[in-house]
Amino acid sequence: MKRICIGLLCLSLLFSTTGCATILGGPISSSQKTKPVPGQQQRDVRVGWLIADILLFAPGLIVDFATGAIYKR
Repeated sequence: MKRICIGLLCLSLLFSTTGCATILGGPISSSQKTKPVPGQQQRDVRVGWLIADILLFAPGLIVDFATGAIYKR
């Protein structure tokens, strides 16, 4: 039972960090972290990382959007 719990914990940690832009996109700038205020232009999405997330592991999109790594600088 303990071995199963450790395995599930390792898998959940692995899946929580599987966002292509989060892992391979480089450092996240402050402009990627801040949300635009009303009336300000919306942030652009990195199309390459978006396609990679969709093809490789779709839940990675959640990680990339949550960290802001998928947005252009």
